[in-house]
Amino acid sequence: MKEKIYKSKFEAYPFLSDPSKSLECDFEILTDEIASHIGLLRSIVKDPDLKSELLAICELTYHINPSLRTFVSVTEDELLFLEEATKRLNNEIKDRCDRFVLPIGCESAGHAHLLRTKSKGLVRMLYRYSEGGNEVPDILFDFCNLLSDYFFNLALKLNYLNKVDEIEFKSRNYK
Repeated sequence: MKEKIYKSKFEAYPFLSDPSKSLECDFEILTDEIASHIGLLRSIVKDPDLKSELLAICELTYHINPSLRTFVSVTEDELLFLEEATKRLNNEIKDRCDRFVLPIGCESAGHAHLLRTKSKGLVRMLYRYSEGGNEVPDILFDFCNLLSDYFFNLALKLNYLNKVDEIEFKSRNYK
């Protein structure tokens, strides 16, 4: 095993050489990626209310970024904001989907589906971090799970706004 790991004087982020078992840096990189994808999605969404909502969610995603290294700074009110936005979208699209669907459609829905899956990866990382004996506040689990649900509902809403029908997925493994 190598005793000393080289640390570049040009290192793009000060924690990139953290030990792999710590996961703090991995969480920060993934939340940065999610926030960047939210920014990209926001750039192609036309609805001004959704653009505003995506800006707020992007900021909240950056607020959770240092949560494993420092402390959780998102509040119960901000969690409630995300929950209410998710419920609103779900109510708006509830008649469109009551089955598994393929993650396809218009460009903006495709980005929302990518955010949905990245958010699930974030939840999975939190569980791995917790299993390593680290404390993860419930609000962080709730927030990251809601992110995934929000982006699923948003994908369906964006397909609806762009007049794209969902395509049902019929699994060969699950009936």
